[in-house]
Amino acid sequence: MRHFLYPDEYLPSAYQIDYEGLYQKGFRGLIYDIDNTLVPHGEPADDRAIALFAHLKELGFDCVLISNNKEPRVKAFAHRVKARYIFKAGKPKPGNYRRAMEMMHTGCSNTVFIGDQIFTDVAGAKLAGIYSILVEPIHPKEEIQIVIKRYFEKIVLFFYQRGRKL
Repeated sequence: MRHFLYPDEYLPSAYQIDYEGLYQKGFRGLIYDIDNTLVPHGEPADDRAIALFAHLKELGFDCVLISNNKEPRVKAFAHRVKARYIFKAGKPKPGNYRRAMEMMHTGCSNTVFIGDQIFTDVAGAKLAGIYSILVEPIHPKEEIQIVIKRYFEKIVLFFYQRGRKL
């Protein structure tokens, strides 16, 4: 069994994921973090995010955004990309990951979570039994509590990448 802090995949960007390949493998639901996964922290949905979600819908995916942020932030972003959302999600607790799957009528075997943080995003996906893709943060500007967590994430990523080479 893989460590619960290790993602199933680690990629440079949510915009570089092979979504067609995921669909061919049977995945139908995508759960996303917002800040530093899709846009820099606190930024509104940009043209690239809007185009991504339009493309995902064309492919046949259902999508839900889950964020620990407050509703005004999450709702505004979700409205622009035309996705459902869960705010104040309490990540890494797995309950709202499961709630997102219920919203999409998917299960653990056909849902993917995409986010930029190990201790909230990946850990929560693993606790919920969901395939996880960790992406590199889009922008270095972050809140202080996240900056501190990034130091510890580097340690986890060191062992994750070392284990992949063995």
